[in-house]
Amino acid sequence: MSKKNILLIEPGYKNKYPPLGLMKIAQYHGPRGKNDVVRFIKGEDPAVLAAAWDRIYVTTLFSFEFDRIARSIDFALCAANGFSDKVFVGGIAASLMHERFLAEPRWRGIRFIKGLLSAPPAISLQLDDFSEELYSEDRLGKPIEDLIPDYSILDQIAYKYPVRDAYFAYASRGCIRKCSFCGVPKLEGDQRDTESISAIVRGVDELYGPKKDLTLMDNNVVASPRFKEIIAEIRDLGFVPGAKLHRGRTPVQRRVDFNQGVDARILCKDSMYLRELSTICLKPLRIAFDHIGLRKPYEQAIRFAHSFGLTELSNYMLYNFHDSPADLFERMRLNVALNEELGIRIWSFPMRYQPTDLPNRSHIGEKWTKYQLRSMQIILQATHGVVSGAPAFFKRAFGDSPDEFEQILLRPHHFIFNRDWYERLDGKPEFDEFQADFARLSVDERHELLQLLSCVDPRNIVNLPRRTANPRLRSILNFYRPLPKQDEARIWSLQKEGSIAVVPDDERVEDAGLDEEDDSIPDMQGVPA
Repeated sequence: MSKKNILLIEPGYKNKYPPLGLMKIAQYHGPRGKNDVVRFIKGEDPAVLAAAWDRIYVTTLFSFEFDRIARSIDFALCAANGFSDKVFVGGIAASLMHERFLAEPRWRGIRFIKGLLSAPPAISLQLDDFSEELYSEDRLGKPIEDLIPDYSILDQIAYKYPVRDAYFAYASRGCIRKCSFCGVPKLEGDQRDTESISAIVRGVDELYGPKKDLTLMDNNVVASPRFKEIIAEIRDLGFVPGAKLHRGRTPVQRRVDFNQGVDARILCKDSMYLRELSTICLKPLRIAFDHIGLRKPYEQAIRFAHSFGLTELSNYMLYNFHDSPADLFERMRLNVALNEELGIRIWSFPMRYQPTDLPNRSHIGEKWTKYQLRSMQIILQATHGVVSGAPAFFKRAFGDSPDEFEQILLRPHHFIFNRDWYERLDGKPEFDEFQADFARLSVDERHELLQLLSCVDPRNIVNLPRRTANPRLRSILNFYRPLPKQDEARIWSLQKEGSIAVVPDDERVEDAGLDEEDDSIPDMQGVPA
């Protein structure tokens, strides 16, 4: 049989990890599988339109990237010359929004795969043996989900994933929790153990050479009844504290990363969990702190970690769900207090909640407003998405109390983004005037101001004074007029660079919404960050 042409497409969004599903599909079709010719692209590369493709796979990630995903699916149809039966779409968004994808008329005939490719290939891919589709007879073969990822396809694109030099594996799938904000129960179901980590590491070593790090994609590894065995297996693979990979002239430090984080509600019950985690080269220890009700278990978990020498911590903080801005502030400030008391380093990464079946970032939580969410995004852009545990850094970015934080969220956006200019440099007189006018507003007037700012597109803020008869509000709304882009660039060229918390890209979260397109956020292309 002649070699078939297989095209793999990842949409053109920014993402931290390479597409594991496509890498396994590449292994299935590649020289150690069906011996097909495999091509991998990111985004829409017109160069592939000149070839005839026997099958095209499109992966999907976050549901709020629906527009970019749609462009890639439309492109795949074009590359297939309209033969929709040659196009297969899978991944997270395709699973969580399955019915929405199926309902799109222009995509009729495309196979949208829900969940994992954990059955034999022809079954997982919904292939029709009666129509003699390509490889439809492969109904007993090894599931694609269980194959070693093909790292070689990553060399076919210019995009560089922040996490690339790593073994990607699962010690467990699913989760014991059923958190309403999380898509894992729909994607993977109940918690269960999976294949041997050692087998994956040996397979990658044999085919592609040793990797520096071990990235485990588990959703809740500490809930596994095999937790101690999993940690022992990681130690046996050589990922112990201080471990280095001797590859080339200079040894490189190795690290283990449970990239989805570990569960404080389990960690707090027994110091055994942190003791075991301290026996591997874990960096950072990621713990979720999704709401203020988790304060006690979270704080106990941090104290256990400190007692076993785990001082490099990373913290996921969900906001825009059932929380309020004051709730988020208290969680962030707790990390500052723990940093000071214990002498540790906790980087917090606030993550804005969006429903898993929503095709954009338009959700506004019941205790947040549209304007506050934009303001929070701008604060995080200015801090590169990081909340430092350093008291001075935190106080300047978020204030010294929940009330101060909410006042910062209500400032004009150019005041938030250009802090140095308005609080220390030539813009200070204007900022002081704003502060004086703001202090004269009553609680009800501040609430009305927030509602006014949240009811319009950022480009239409200039028209807001017409919507209120209150003279104090009409006056203060003049401060909210967006700066012309040339003035924004001039300010950036004149103000001093602020103190930015530096966190390596491979320790950051997958997506914090910092690249969301929003006209209220200054365009800082080409100016210092």
